[in-house]
Parts: sequence; C-alpha cells; structure tokens
Amino acid sequence: MLRAKVLLVGPCESGKSVLANFVSESTEGICSYSPTQGVRILEYERPNLSGNNKGAGCRFELWDCSGDQKFETCWPALMKDSHGVIIIFNPELPSHLKEIEMWYSCFVQQQPLLDSQCLLVAHHKPGSAGDTENLSLAYPLNKLKLIHSNLEEDPEDVRMEFIKYFRSIITMINESRDREEMSIIS
Repeated sequence: MLRAKVLLVGPCESGKSVLANFVSESTEGICSYSPTQGVRILEYERPNLSGNNKGAGCRFELWDCSGDQKFETCWPALMKDSHGVIIIFNPELPSHLKEIEMWYSCFVQQQPLLDSQCLLVAHHKPGSAGDTENLSLAYPLNKLKLIHSNLEEDPEDVRMEFIKYFRSIITMINESRDREEMSIIS
C-alpha cells in the first residue's frame, strides 16, 4: 500500500485539528478546543483513491502540527519525508493572513516542495460570516490552490476538495517512483 505524509500547518486556532479529524473521519477531541502540543498524527486509509487499479490504495499520515511557534525547533523533523503541506488559516483574522506567508516559507519553500504539493484552506468556523469572495492574498500565496471550508454549510464539497488534493499527491508519488524505476533500468 502506498504511504503519503501530509502536514497540516498554520496559525493557532485556525481549525487544523478540526479538519484533520473531519478528513480522517476521527472523532478524537471533537467537542472542545484543546491546543495541539507539538504534533498529532492521524492515519487515514483510502482504497482506490487514484481511480486506477495501480496499487491497493493509500495510507495517509496526517500530521496535525501545532500552530504555536514555541515548537519551531521541531519543524525540520516534522518536515522530513513529507509529500504535501496543507496551510490552514482563519480568513477573518488579519493576523492569520500575514502569518500564513511565514508558514509557506518555512514548510513549502524551504523543503523544497512544489506549489502543486501545497493546499491553502481558508477555514470558516461555525457561525462566521464566511465571505469567500473578497480574499486577496499576496504573492506567492496567490498562485496556490485555495479552497474555503465551512463544515456547517458544505461538508461534502470540502471532503471532495481534499480527495482531489490527495489524488494529486498520489499521482506525484507514483510519477516520482516511475522516474526512479526508469533511472535504475536505464
């Protein structure tokens, strides 16, 4: 079975754990807010996610990383061997819009990962206005795939966007593996 490691990063209280639980169909700590200490790893299996018969599916490791910068010394260890990064933020907090530039720089540019391996998620908390139209992001964030998540109003749309992202990660892993095999053969 294919394995993929995806980091969920972003500012404190942006909804990383909520989305990790939702995507992995976990009910752990679903009731109240509790800051993640360091990292929390959820395993999540998707059979036939790639849509072809190549392999028996994929096991995703969702690394729900603390938004507290006191854990910054641990970040290089968290990043090791990751295949993708999901940057989650609350679009209603101006401080989050500034902070996600730092998360992008640290977790995507310094690895280095391709922009296609990164997903930006503007997470709208329950009861928020949820303005999805007027979000302007600075370069280089404006070239990344951005989705809006509102688990109250459109949970299945959110799930489908995550599945599309996971499919792209699987495709990238398979292509990388195929190139490696071809280099060995030739």
